[in-house]
Amino acid sequence: MDYIIVAITVIFGAGLTFFSGFGLGTIMLPVFCLFFDVPTAVGATAIVHLANNLFKFVLVSKYIHFSTLWRFGIPAAIFGAVGGFLLGKIDRVPILHTYELGDQTFEVTTIKVVVGCLMIFFAIFDLSPKLSNLNIDKKYLPLGGVLSGFFGGVSGHQGAFRATFLAKSGLTKEQFIGTSNAVSLGVDVARLIAYFTAAAYLVGENKFQAALTSGQGLLATGILFAFLGTFLGKQLVKKTTIHGIQRTVGVMLVLMGILMIAGILT
Repeated sequence: MDYIIVAITVIFGAGLTFFSGFGLGTIMLPVFCLFFDVPTAVGATAIVHLANNLFKFVLVSKYIHFSTLWRFGIPAAIFGAVGGFLLGKIDRVPILHTYELGDQTFEVTTIKVVVGCLMIFFAIFDLSPKLSNLNIDKKYLPLGGVLSGFFGGVSGHQGAFRATFLAKSGLTKEQFIGTSNAVSLGVDVARLIAYFTAAAYLVGENKFQAALTSGQGLLATGILFAFLGTFLGKQLVKKTTIHGIQRTVGVMLVLMGILMIAGILT
């Protein structure tokens, strides 16, 4: 049954990226939180995101604008690793609060609060025209790389800042797509290395790897159906944003963030 739930939710979520304007990682994270603990869910999402980015890289790498990639992508990759390592440290912070609701016990932890707040913030960021349409001078590209990479490492939410800072960097549409994909790919690699390293170094055993190994069937299902959902979504729509769907998905992400903060979502 778990495989069916993952398949349905992932294909639906991946397809929604073409309709809602939200990135694959933003939508996939709450899905994986249904099956893994928060740090493992972030890592599992990163693996699906990486696989998707590798597929795209083959198609768009010829359009990379290398001077922008160096100025934005190098800081992004470095701070993606920093954010990934910080995620491992946050996971070790003691439980903040425990409470009972009916016959169930729920735990409020620092990592759930942090990731839940970031889910809410970036959902609102993407929904707000004033925020999502910000254009920042290209002289701040290294700062944009730092912010995009860091938050990408902590929770996987790297796309909002990446788009904001690259939008006014003087790139053509093709260069924007190719460069953005290369940056995202670099952050995915850096943060995954950090997740595995932090899990082994901070805990003394790689519980992250153990969790993914035990759930590798779910992960493989997620990757396969994410590809399928992306393909179907691309076939079904040419316009990348439909506002009614975007608002609905945004509200759902905010609600999932609230449930995570409350400890109800694992």
